[in-house]
Amino acid sequence: VRRTATGRGRAPPGPCQAMTECFTCLSVKPPSPSDDCSPREEDFSNLTAAEVQSWAESFERLMSSSSGRRVFREFLRCEYSEENILFWLACEDLKKENNPEKIEEKARMIYEDYVSILSPREVSLDSRVREIINKNMMSPTQRTFDEAQLQIYTLMHRDSYSRFVNSSIYRNLLKTCGGSVKDLTLTGTT
Repeated sequence: VRRTATGRGRAPPGPCQAMTECFTCLSVKPPSPSDDCSPREEDFSNLTAAEVQSWAESFERLMSSSSGRRVFREFLRCEYSEENILFWLACEDLKKENNPEKIEEKARMIYEDYVSILSPREVSLDSRVREIINKNMMSPTQRTFDEAQLQIYTLMHRDSYSRFVNSSIYRNLLKTCGGSVKDLTLTGTT
């Protein structure tokens, strides 16, 4: 997959269209080369139309909902940019850690998985943020990746969020939950 300046690749046409068939179950496993973006079994029966609708009202609401993050992750996986939310989630996990040894271990894993130029899941960061991370890695803390996490959060918000709200993945899930997609194009921009 060829990467663009925004850090996301172009998905080949077709495979993600299969996802429009069933939106009460979605996957959270990483994609494999043989994956076709088909839905996997997962229980979303507890979702309400109001909760799913709220995801179109703001990116913050989407990201504060664990179900919302799972659905958005599936969307990003089909766009070949799942590494963005995986990095963001790993940074959130690091912030909760209090053990200094675990902090250092988790920070190194995040660096190797998402920041290193040798990583197959490298996120798109500018040189200024990479410099900050390299300095922070000399003595990692829970806040080592704050600048990078904010940059990736902003990238997902600006680049992927409006496409998500207008995607068949989101719209069909909303319909399945009993919601209306009538005014989504107007609301999915904040």
